Amino acid sequence: MKKLLVPATLLVGLLSGCASTEKAPVQNVGDPAPPQASALLAPTQGNTVQGNILFKQEAEGIRVIAEISGLTPGSHGFHIHEKGDCSAPDATSAGGHFNPHQTAHGKAGAGHAGDLPSLEADASGNASLNVVLGSITFSGEASIIGRGLIVHAAPDDYTTQPTGNAGARVACAVIQKD
Repeated sequence: MKKLLVPATLLVGLLSGCASTEKAPVQNVGDPAPPQASALLAPTQGNTVQGNILFKQEAEGIRVIAEISGLTPGSHGFHIHEKGDCSAPDATSAGGHFNPHQTAHGKAGAGHAGDLPSLEADASGNASLNVVLGSITFSGEASIIGRGLIVHAAPDDYTTQPTGNAGARVACAVIQKD
């Protein structure tokens, strides 16, 4: 029988390369999944905007992942509204911006809890967003569950109170816990 002789330094190098100081997150069978919610945007009367939005709990806050189509190219205001009601043809039934702390309108993280970053639609009318926000939650005073989600026709100027002068509501959704 022949023995394979491997130099000790090579063996140690190979074995140490398999070890890692960082551990991947492990979700054991039976562990609850991290909380998440979603919203399915539907166009308001006379518009074609639609999309899917996913809200996922992370250590730093809620990750908002949006894929939206049917927009005019350019910037569009994007906000969480106080009521989860899209029944009016123009979505005014969703009420005003979600503002549990009674703060001034502004950029995401510095204004209302419902102030989201603007959507930037490309030449084809498609927009994506992927951001983590610490100002919203799935429970308590800043909970977004059951709230309205609105895409506006115009850019948000981040200064006009209380809405950012973002114009008409072109799409509406209700945020539902998954």
